Amino acid sequence: MNLLIKLLGTGVSIGAGFVGTKLVNAVWEKTTGNKPPKGHDDMETSLRSALTFALISATVNAIIQVVASRGTQRAISRFSKTQDIV
Repeated sequence: MNLLIKLLGTGVSIGAGFVGTKLVNAVWEKTTGNKPPKGHDDMETSLRSALTFALISATVNAIIQVVASRGTQRAISRFSKTQDIV
């Protein structure tokens, strides 16, 4: 069951990362009026805009990763406690 909780935590983390990316992209587009910079063939984007987007995106993804990891650890410890009681 511990492996199942870890797999579930990984799935939640991936899903939250996907939602976070979509949210950052939508907020960026709404506030700036431009599509988010992608980096591969987007030479029209200024360096300042690309670095700002990268900083915001990395911050949001780091927060999501920490929250998902802590949630998984809490679920594992909660499951371990209930397993000891039974």
